[in-house]
Amino acid sequence: MIYSVNGKLIHTEPSLAVIECGGVGYACRTTYSTLSKIGGIGNNVMLLTYLYVREDNVELFGFYDSQELNCFKMLLSVSGVGPKAGLAILSDTTPERFALSIATGDSKAFTKTKGIGPKLAQRIVLELKDKITKEQISSDAAQIDFEPIISGGNTGEAVSALVVLGYTHSEAAMVISKLDGSLSVPELIRLALKEIGKMKV
Repeated sequence: MIYSVNGKLIHTEPSLAVIECGGVGYACRTTYSTLSKIGGIGNNVMLLTYLYVREDNVELFGFYDSQELNCFKMLLSVSGVGPKAGLAILSDTTPERFALSIATGDSKAFTKTKGIGPKLAQRIVLELKDKITKEQISSDAAQIDFEPIISGGNTGEAVSALVVLGYTHSEAAMVISKLDGSLSVPELIRLALKEIGKMKV
């Protein structure tokens, strides 16, 4: 499994970045968001990768950060969503907005992407929200201390959104518990990500 590629950006085109590592050019399928962040030809770039393997197809996908990669993996777990559809969805949104749409059940947000109809959009929300719920139930006992503030409402949706982005239920609940529960869901997510960023510095 290729975890990441780190090297010189030698070529780009819509949905593709080629990174040269040790004399080998790795073609990474990617999103418009990642392409906009890695800069121009000649820049040193590191992308987190996902190797997609099927009997008749092997492709490498690259992402600027772990949040976008995690969203891509979650999309691939939905029946009917392939890598091309996953990239298209993530090219039309940010990981934060993606997580918010799942947490709030906003399936219409995904129909804005070409090729994603209402039925598939609803399936994405239902399957991923169900997956988040199962992860929350099976997560460690540390979440119990925060249960009163995450049982519903804006705080509950914000915690679910952070889980979509790859954080554990306990990590998300701990950070959200420190914030003002009367804030909007997007604001809670923004502040929580800021706090998590400070913790990792």
